[in-house]
Amino acid sequence: MHPGAAPAPARTIVVIEDEAPIASAVAARLRSEGFAVEIAADGPAGVETCERARPDLVVLDLMLPGLDGLEVCRRIQHDRPVPVLMLTARDSETDKVVGLAVGADDYLTKPFSSRELVARVHALLRRVDRAAAGTGGVLRVDDVQLDTTSRRVQRGNDTVHLTPTEFDLLAHLAGHPGQVFTRSQLLDQVWGYSDGSGARTVDSHVRALRRKLGDEIVRTVHGVGYAARDTSVAADSGDRAS
Repeated sequence: MHPGAAPAPARTIVVIEDEAPIASAVAARLRSEGFAVEIAADGPAGVETCERARPDLVVLDLMLPGLDGLEVCRRIQHDRPVPVLMLTARDSETDKVVGLAVGADDYLTKPFSSRELVARVHALLRRVDRAAAGTGGVLRVDDVQLDTTSRRVQRGNDTVHLTPTEFDLLAHLAGHPGQVFTRSQLLDQVWGYSDGSGARTVDSHVRALRRKLGDEIVRTVHGVGYAARDTSVAADSGDRAS
């Protein structure tokens, strides 16, 4: 740090978890990593805490009293796309797909290690930083337009809300039109980590993108992985994503 430079303010994480031992352990580990942490023990308190604290990231339990995690996710995502790491006691694909549809960016299934939690938190925040520092531009896939500066997505005349992860995934694919990526490559290049259990997370995000933007937006290459629909052949050079 340069002499006289103010230290960067600690990033704020809100932990919304009704099991006090888990909430305390998570908060303690995150504080040891230098984060400012606030805890809420139920859904309504979690929404209020996020509105007040405007956190950089939210760790959110799926099963909460008052409001469940899915409804909390909808409410805290309403005004701004804060990254959400969802905790679930059930390793159910249905839970994951529904959670992703309302704004969760990543998942951990209980029980989980504190090391794994910290790794996921850092990976999510790195992606947010990378996106903020990236060069601006417009990417197009079919009738979908992604503005990488404002992170807005238009389909025709309609604005479509994507979570931070959904946006990063589609922008990565759209930036390489027609190129096929394996799930492992996408986990490494979009999520920022590589582990075998993450393949279903990629599949869930692709399904969420298709649900929001149409089935043709991302094509499956069976036995390999995924690619953005390549419309560059039909586009003139001014419309071609670089």
